[in-house]
Amino acid sequence: MTPEARKSSTAQERNQQTLEERITGALVGAAVGDALGGPVEGYSPDRILERHGGRVHGIVGPWNGDDWRTARPIAPYHKGDGHITDDTLMTHALIRVYATVRDHLDAYAITDHLVPDLMTTPRWIPELEAEALPLQRIFLAEKWLVTRLHYGHADPREAGVGNIVNCGAAMYMAPVGLVNAADPAGAYAEALDIAGAHQSSYGREAAGVFAAAVAAACAPEATPESVVATCLSLAKDGTREAIEKVCEEAVRHTDFESALTPLREAVTPYDTVGPDYRRPSLAARRPSRLHAIEELPVALGMLLVAGGDYRQAVLGSVNYGRDCDSIATMAGAVAGALGSPVPDDWSKRVAEASRLDLWQPATALAEVTREIFDRDVRRRRTHERAFAALGGPRCSD
Repeated sequence: MTPEARKSSTAQERNQQTLEERITGALVGAAVGDALGGPVEGYSPDRILERHGGRVHGIVGPWNGDDWRTARPIAPYHKGDGHITDDTLMTHALIRVYATVRDHLDAYAITDHLVPDLMTTPRWIPELEAEALPLQRIFLAEKWLVTRLHYGHADPREAGVGNIVNCGAAMYMAPVGLVNAADPAGAYAEALDIAGAHQSSYGREAAGVFAAAVAAACAPEATPESVVATCLSLAKDGTREAIEKVCEEAVRHTDFESALTPLREAVTPYDTVGPDYRRPSLAARRPSRLHAIEELPVALGMLLVAGGDYRQAVLGSVNYGRDCDSIATMAGAVAGALGSPVPDDWSKRVAEASRLDLWQPATALAEVTREIFDRDVRRRRTHERAFAALGGPRCSD
């Protein structure tokens, strides 16, 4: 064996390990970020500071203590104490669809597999502290999937039209980026197709861009800057502008404390929810080419502020408040895919508190990802042979 061949073999072995590590980092990182952000979701940085006597630096209890069941009747969920939320429930559900289909997904896969999973199979729901159908935990914008696809028999490719426009589809698109690891354009296209069953407008666009961010983070030698550059190359309309403005501000900061207010100010012109997260403005969640969800630009901004460090990116996202479980889910997924380690004490506590194996979904998705890649290669070679038979290739001198 030549030195070059030995070097290639070693690199191949490293890449095989790296794929599993990055998929695990992204999925565990997303779940842990979700759990850390859950108990302070919906509040401002100032209120978080007041409630906790300082910034949140790890797993905390419910905002309303033992009154979590009755404090917010519309959402009687035990957020906190290391419990994952619907972001992770939906992420794991999408992984199960990949494990069933074992190929790229489209909007029809959501109808055929994801919706039945949500409706028919009881699972342990940490925030309910009970075994229940996932449908009984997911929020109204996600229940839309069942309403439109199961009961309304809508065309899956456009069933998301009419739903409120928010981060509901984007929050669980990390598996799409991982299946398309190092192929951001492929991840973007696949996520847009899948998300058509759930969202429209800038909510659907954010799903595609987030999947692309995760895919870009899996590339060898990827950095936070290269991830953001990839997102900007693919994003459209207000989503692109919001990412650009937030990230321009983010690079001026090296700690999340100083970035909390400036990042909010940068994303405000594109955010339709308004200053009071609990009481959205009249323009909230309506289709628009001028606006963007808040969560993805801020997650990418926190990633830049943290220099890709998982702990700092997630803590910045958590202490930002507002929809911080989804922000921390996205920041955690990208930082984990980049290879920044998820703190063991956090991941173990979240797994124990949520009664979930956070590592099994990653193992399952890594296996499926390799199968899909092999199938993609065979399909590409079949196309190349057919194109060559048509006299398609033109050789240059």
